[in-house]
Amino acid sequence: MSSPLPPSPACSSVLDLAPVLPVVVIDDAADAVPLARALVAGGLPAIEVTLRTPAALDAIRAIAGEVPEAVVGAGTLITPEQVDEVVAAGARFLVSPGWTDTLLDAMRASGVPFLPGVSTASEVVALLERGVREMKFFPAEAAGGTAYLRSLAGPLPQARFCPTGGIGPDTAPDYLALPNVGCVGGSWMLPADAVAARDWARVEELAREAAGLRP
Repeated sequence: MSSPLPPSPACSSVLDLAPVLPVVVIDDAADAVPLARALVAGGLPAIEVTLRTPAALDAIRAIAGEVPEAVVGAGTLITPEQVDEVVAAGARFLVSPGWTDTLLDAMRASGVPFLPGVSTASEVVALLERGVREMKFFPAEAAGGTAYLRSLAGPLPQARFCPTGGIGPDTAPDYLALPNVGCVGGSWMLPADAVAARDWARVEELAREAAGLRP
């Protein structure tokens, strides 16, 4: 695992920060800072806050402003306007479930590292044509899992992936063993009951276990 990104929007690769990228849904922005601190303490510095709740932008701002050792990013981006909003809030990387030319242009123009989502070989080739080599593979399990990614490694070795979707602690090591996988995305280290109870010690423990999953 390489060291966290420097305190700037740019980085060499989001995929190399940790073996697991936590995918976070935050309902209460007040939880953002202690949750982020627990993940960082457990060895997971990169944190993807998804734009699935009204609290997401405030959560990104809070983490960016109060947890400097975290590398906070934004996920579930589907419009250029969202790209502008999350970058203004302090997001240091961007993740989308899929991509269009318009969305890709906006993410590239932001100057922030990004992982556009793919689920087919044609989408991967299209991104390679645009000079993009790091991608989110989503929904990983439903789209073919490790067998599909393994089949892409031969003809498309330039592409590296962060598989996300249906991955847990039992299957993550199988993904991480693939040569074209840099990290996996998941939320199993953030069980709903622990977050609801604000049991940050449990979150830290689960994060530590996830950080040690790389074969």
